[in-house]
Parts: sequence; C-alpha cells; structure tokens
Amino acid sequence: MRGRRAPSIIDVAREAGVSAQTVSRVANGMDIVRPATRDKVLAAMGRLGYRPNSAARALKTGRFRTIGVVMSGLSSFGNMRTLEAIANESAKSGYSLALSPLWTIARAGFSGAFVRIAEQAVDGVLVVLEAHEIRASDLVPLAGIPTVVVTAGDAHPFPTIDIDQAQGARLATEHLLELGHRTVWHIRGPEDSFSGHDRAESWAATLRAHGRVVPPLLHGDWSPASGHAAGRRLADDPAVTAVFAANDEMALGAIRALHDAGRDVPGSVSVVGFDDMEISAQFQPPLTTIHQPFDRVGTTAVGMLVDQIEGRDSRTPGPVTTTLVVRASTAPPCPPSGQSRAGSMPGFECGSD
Repeated sequence: MRGRRAPSIIDVAREAGVSAQTVSRVANGMDIVRPATRDKVLAAMGRLGYRPNSAARALKTGRFRTIGVVMSGLSSFGNMRTLEAIANESAKSGYSLALSPLWTIARAGFSGAFVRIAEQAVDGVLVVLEAHEIRASDLVPLAGIPTVVVTAGDAHPFPTIDIDQAQGARLATEHLLELGHRTVWHIRGPEDSFSGHDRAESWAATLRAHGRVVPPLLHGDWSPASGHAAGRRLADDPAVTAVFAANDEMALGAIRALHDAGRDVPGSVSVVGFDDMEISAQFQPPLTTIHQPFDRVGTTAVGMLVDQIEGRDSRTPGPVTTTLVVRASTAPPCPPSGQSRAGSMPGFECGSD
C-alpha cells in the first residue's frame, strides 16, 4: 500500500480558509499576519500534521531563515540578556537561531566555532565577543557571510554594535565625586575583557580630568568572590570612602566584605556597580549602578544583520548609552568627627554599622 501523502501548503490553506501566501507567511514566522488568522492557520497545521519544508524553502528562496550566533562567556549576565533579546527579535523577523558557544577563548576554539556555524547553513552570523585574545584575522573564515559583531572592540572589518562602556564608567565615577568623595577606588574586570578594560580606562581618565589621585587598581573576575576579596583589602584602609565595581556581582561581594569589617555602606563607604541586574535593587542596601540596555543591543544587532541578509541599506549606529540608577548604596562622605552629615537619619552614627 502506498504511503499517505504529506499535507501541503495548499491543504493547510484549504483547511484554514486562507490563501497559500498567508500560510507561507505564518510558516516563515512573519509578523504581518493578524493574530486571529495566525491562530487559525496554526490550528489547521496541527490538525493536518503539516510541517514546513525548510530545505525546499531554502532551495526556492536562497535563504535558510537561520541566524548563527557565536558567543563567548555564555554564563555572564550581560551575554545571557543579550542572547535573550537576539532570540526574541530573530523570531519576530522570521529567523531561527543556531548557537555555537565558546567554552574557551583560545583562538582554536574560536575558529572551530565558525566551522560549526558554517556547517549549519546560516544566512548570517552574530558574533558576541568579550575577550581581547580574539584577533581580527580570526574573523576571516566568515568573509562573504553577512556578519555583525557585538563587542567593545573594533579591530575587525564588520559592523559593530555595543554599549558605551566608557560613558557608563564616567557616570559612575562622576556620581561619587559629585557627592563629595575626594577620589574613587575601582575593582576592575578580567584583564582580557574588552568591557573591563574600557571601564577601567574611563574611570582613571575621569579622575585625572577632575584633578584627583588615581588609586591602584584592584583586579576581579566578575564574580562576587573576587569582589569580596577586593572589598576586604579596601576595608582595611580608612581613606577609602568610595568604590566603583565593574559589575554588580563584584559590588555585592565588596559590600559584604565591607560590612563584615564594620564599614557601613553608605555610611562609611559608598559603592557603585555596573549592569543593573534585576536583583541589584534588592541588595542591602539597594545598589546604585549603571544600567546597561542589553535588550536594545540585541534587538539592534539582529536588525542590522537582517538588513544585510535581505539586501537593505544598513547603517552602523553609535554606541548605546547607559544610565545611572541611584539607590541607597551611595551618599556624601562622612564629615570630620563630631559633625553630623546633612540628610542623615536621626540616631545614625556616620561610619559604623
């Protein structure tokens, strides 16, 4: 007995009472179909057991409707938020994702990720980089494939979108100086991090621009544990009144170390983070931080890539700006002994827990 013929797009159109073009639009994930009509088409597909033939569609259109993503630091807060935005925007544009995470920043692993992506027949690639160890020459295997890079570095020929790391660090540092602190200590990110480097450079430049002493850097690795280790060192120095940590997790560790050492935040030391994680408002005290619009970066990156894939003009935007979010972890420095600080709570002893 001959096998049952697989349902076609015409069968689905007849079952749903719509045109074949409408079924095609729904199958391709296009968002120009009314929700009620889309639901009707999807229900018809389900009843008939229809599955879109992506291979046939690729032969007909020359596109696979798939975006490749090569990403380092998959577990980091910023990259996960960016990836979420990329996935949402890709789906809205009718594209699926093929993810090739980099478990190592070694150049061999980076080149291997490109090979894996090329094997998956993608229409374009988004590269989300974090480390300085990646060279421009490592991107050569992607020549001829539409590519957009999400990174703080620019030593490559591809369109780039990123958050203005220097602007964010300047906002954090100037906020503490404007409160009256004489200088600001900094817990920076890893040595090989684009963003960690740019934030540290901007912090130092901002202090110099205001004629302030630039204290020695303390090095972290983005983790709360590294922030705690740095905070323990800072807690022993009574001259430390203001700290800018290069991310919220290190700020959290530093705050705990300061509290453990009897240094009140913000009574004795003010602390600013960077990222604006959802839980930052729930720290004790709630954390003053720099908000990074990861969703905007991911959405913009997909738009830039889809424009390239579909032959539209694509303009590279400038860096995405950050916003200072002021909460309770920062305050003016303590006045000389015996004086009260303006705006302090009744019964509050400046500089103690």
